[in-house]
Amino acid sequence: MTISAQAVKELREKTGAGMMDCKKALEETGGDAEKAVTYLREKGIAKAASKAGRAAKEGIIFSYIHPGDKLGVLLEVNCETDFVARTDDFKNFVKDIAMHIAATDPAGIRREEIDPKVIESERQIYRTQALNDGKPEKVVDKIIDGRIEKFFAESCLLEQGFVKNPDQTVKELVDETITKLGENIVVKRFVRFRLGE
Repeated sequence: MTISAQAVKELREKTGAGMMDCKKALEETGGDAEKAVTYLREKGIAKAASKAGRAAKEGIIFSYIHPGDKLGVLLEVNCETDFVARTDDFKNFVKDIAMHIAATDPAGIRREEIDPKVIESERQIYRTQALNDGKPEKVVDKIIDGRIEKFFAESCLLEQGFVKNPDQTVKELVDETITKLGENIVVKRFVRFRLGE
């Protein structure tokens, strides 16, 4: 059975689960969205979405300096309680995120943070490329939309494949950690420094 991207997107918005988890849930339930929600809840994956609205005002600010002292990241990650913020699981999670940022240099945490001018510029480049490749005008917009999605997947921290496990997005790692620790977790902000930039 073929699962449409729209069905995966709708389930993802409803549950907060990762794209691959949503696709698998829909495949396992024959495309039935309600059964897919139940499937995700049974697996503990949809729990993260239920915690997303809770206030996360505790947490830590973490600094990571890459060996060689030429690259560093300052990162704030929030959780709900000081108790969780002091756990090794939380600290290791934050360190992993900081190391990921050092390695991948994301443009922002979420796609909403990317400057609309940058997105429009990318769209124009993709349009010109598609037309130069001789693509018919009627499919150019679909090509552009696909390339913009890829741009977001490469540029937005939460949509990037996690460097330690590229099959998992950073958002899926966050959701997994929320489920494990039982609290809402928010990657709040970061600054990446490279010597001489």
